[in-house]
Amino acid sequence: MPSKPPPTLGSLAVQAPSLTPHLVHISPSTCHNLSVFKDLLREYRRLDDTITMRLNRTNAQFRDRDRAGTSGKGNIQDQACAYVWKELVENWKRRTEMINYCVNIVDHSMEEKRKSLTSEEGDARAERKTQAAMFADEVKRNQVRNELAVEKIVRQRSLDAFQSRCQYFSPPLTDAEARKWWDAVYTQESP
Repeated sequence: MPSKPPPTLGSLAVQAPSLTPHLVHISPSTCHNLSVFKDLLREYRRLDDTITMRLNRTNAQFRDRDRAGTSGKGNIQDQACAYVWKELVENWKRRTEMINYCVNIVDHSMEEKRKSLTSEEGDARAERKTQAAMFADEVKRNQVRNELAVEKIVRQRSLDAFQSRCQYFSPPLTDAEARKWWDAVYTQESP
């Protein structure tokens, strides 16, 4: 009987990528199933939730590289901050794209139901059924849009933690994408 490998314990369980990574394709059904949608967001927000630990581990990794003589140019702290910042920006971008996609999907679904409601005049039963479906979509839309507000809070909290450790960090002027996110967090807008 083959034995199971032991589970990953400690901070490595949160820090390390899954041994069996899988690509998740967002589809309209993902957007319409709020529990799946929120679970996916929760998974993507894990990086933000563990920002301090990730900064510690990244600093340690860059110190180890420096000791081994394989580090890049510049200060170890600056290299670690740049690395974590790049991860944060990529994660924020993916989550924002996912939320906006789902907002558009639910809005489109509501618009289709609104159109079918005008074509069902006279059939009271079909009208009630369509209105109930529209109400359900309205609730979904509000919950999905709420995630945009939650995103702003999560980004600000992550930036505060990031800046407490990387006080002198500023994204390079050559990285327009990172600058856009940096400025967006400060102005409390979405890029």
